[in-house]
Amino acid sequence: MKRYLQLTAAGLFLFLGMLGIVLPILPTTPFLLLASYLLARSSPRLNAILLNSRTFGPILRDWQERGGVQQHVRVKAITVVLIAVVTTIVVSDYEAVRSIAVTALAIIGIAVVLKLPAAR
Repeated sequence: MKRYLQLTAAGLFLFLGMLGIVLPILPTTPFLLLASYLLARSSPRLNAILLNSRTFGPILRDWQERGGVQQHVRVKAITVVLIAVVTTIVVSDYEAVRSIAVTALAIIGIAVVLKLPAAR
């Protein structure tokens, strides 16, 4: 039963990580780390597939082998969030409250990315 709960949670975190690629208010890396952690305990085979993926593998391997996230990954993540938020606010006709909410969520996402340790 514990294994199935871990697999389910890993699937949820992987899904949230994939959403984080396209939604700037969701940080991708923390969700991927949680998914990999749970998969390593419940299904090493699925974790190996995740570690070997072209999209997520490099980030996860850096975390496991170097203990953190490389600086260029952090810069790319923050840049994408800033571009997406500015574009959203400029292009949309959100009232001030929604624009402030989008900005606040982006700041939280950026703070999460900045708190991740740097790769050695």
